[in-house]
Amino acid sequence: MADTLTKPNCRPLEPGSVCVHCGLRPLSVCAALDIGELQQLEMVAHVHCLTAKATLFSQDEPAQFVYNVTAGTVRLYKLLPDGRRQIVGFALPGDFLGLALADRYGFSADAIEPVTACRFSREAFTGLVDRKPHLLRRLHEFATHELSLAHDQMVILGRRNAAERVGSFLIGLRDRWARLHGHSSVHVPLPMSRQDIADFLGLTIETVSRTLNRLAREKTIVIVPDGVRILNVARIEALSEV
Repeated sequence: MADTLTKPNCRPLEPGSVCVHCGLRPLSVCAALDIGELQQLEMVAHVHCLTAKATLFSQDEPAQFVYNVTAGTVRLYKLLPDGRRQIVGFALPGDFLGLALADRYGFSADAIEPVTACRFSREAFTGLVDRKPHLLRRLHEFATHELSLAHDQMVILGRRNAAERVGSFLIGLRDRWARLHGHSSVHVPLPMSRQDIADFLGLTIETVSRTLNRLAREKTIVIVPDGVRILNVARIEALSEV
């Protein structure tokens, strides 16, 4: 299942089949819909593909579309008035973007790697939600979870040292990948750059690199080409729980 959930697929939707058989459905907002309702959703969906570094949408742009990421990783960030960038999160397959009720996007979204997403017009998606109260409840569950993650991020930025921030980041990603693939692994893919991690954790790129290298010297992790492999799970979990 891992390959089908992470590899971009830009083939046109085949009516009546794609949403019903989508491996991401149990993990996303779409899980609230039955087969007939999924077919209704599919009728207003369009496959949207991006190359690495392409922009999905920009901060303050009119929020015309809702996106469900189906492959790849998306960088979410806000631009501050002085031009600095603050990364506010990373979207993985199964994540919906653009669900906020504001008329304009509150942040920008760029593809870190090739990305595929199902795109829905805001009007069509909102109309479907209005007709399906159980879909609205599912959206509320997702919003509550995202609010919890935002609170956790505030604690990470305000109360933790560099090692604790990096440890929390690695465990958080490990758990998200485990949910996506259906099993836990000591291998944690890191498609984002060291600078992305630094901007997300409120650290400098030098601090992130030094911290990862120190954890590697302590044999807590091994740095591999596409991420890290956790050798001492207890140590990393202890850092994330401080």
